[in-house]
Amino acid sequence: MQAFDYVAATTVEEAVKALSNGKKARPLSGGTDLLAQLKEGRRQLDLVVDLKRIPELTTLHYDAQDGLTIGASTPCHIINASPEVKAHYPALIDSTHLIGGIQIQGRASLGGNLCNASPAADSIPNLIVHSAVAHVAGPNGRRSVQVEEFCVAPGRSVLADGEFLVAIHLPVPTKNFGAAYLRFIPRNEMDIAVVGVGASVVLSDDGKTIQSARISLGAVAPTPLFVKEAGDALAGQPATEESYAKAGEIAKAAARPISDMRGTIAQRKHLSAVLTVRALRIAVDRARGTQTVDDYGRMNGTHG
Repeated sequence: MQAFDYVAATTVEEAVKALSNGKKARPLSGGTDLLAQLKEGRRQLDLVVDLKRIPELTTLHYDAQDGLTIGASTPCHIINASPEVKAHYPALIDSTHLIGGIQIQGRASLGGNLCNASPAADSIPNLIVHSAVAHVAGPNGRRSVQVEEFCVAPGRSVLADGEFLVAIHLPVPTKNFGAAYLRFIPRNEMDIAVVGVGASVVLSDDGKTIQSARISLGAVAPTPLFVKEAGDALAGQPATEESYAKAGEIAKAAARPISDMRGTIAQRKHLSAVLTVRALRIAVDRARGTQTVDDYGRMNGTHG
């Protein structure tokens, strides 16, 4: 690993100043991606700015009126253990339990997963279907970006020089809201998604009609995809297998995958439809209150 300078910032302002001093700098959130990139020589830096000592970046706060705020450096194990997340945003735990093993989850963060901008990131489709917003700080002040607009290419985000992610905000789930995230991997030891799908729905009071929905795909394009047309096609439709299948076909058509050692184009497009249907089933069950995150974990072996 090359030599580089290190700064442990304690305020947002200090971090902005350090990242804007003209050096080739990078913020460190959890470090599970960045440190591996530096060790393997895939990234060359003059300065690493550690953000984990900034209180605003390690917070996890839920407010019944405002929603959930997750500091960009809040580790996944804190999210996994939160009763507020489990009660109001169970689909987030679908993702955070998949980001590395138990040891990695002590460091890895949703913020780092988002900023790494991998097309196969497990958290990003999930954040998209929750209508999450990324709050960014930089030399020109602060700004907000919808998560579906955050990634612009593999490994690249909208962050400009000197900017970094401060927090991710999720609105309060509306009445009769449910969401889920699923991914396909060929074996448990291979933890990079071949395809990942996030789905969310809002149901009518009787639980029979989908009022609105959001669908997002991972690992099937250069960036995670927000498939708006798939969600729009579900609006006003009955919560039935036929409706889910139609949305799955739209998701399949939207997928733009490549063939590589983990899967072919045909396989990934097929899985986009299959996982969309399955994720919608779980989201609808959660919206109806007939399935909890623990039920989902026991059925899928994901949550221990």
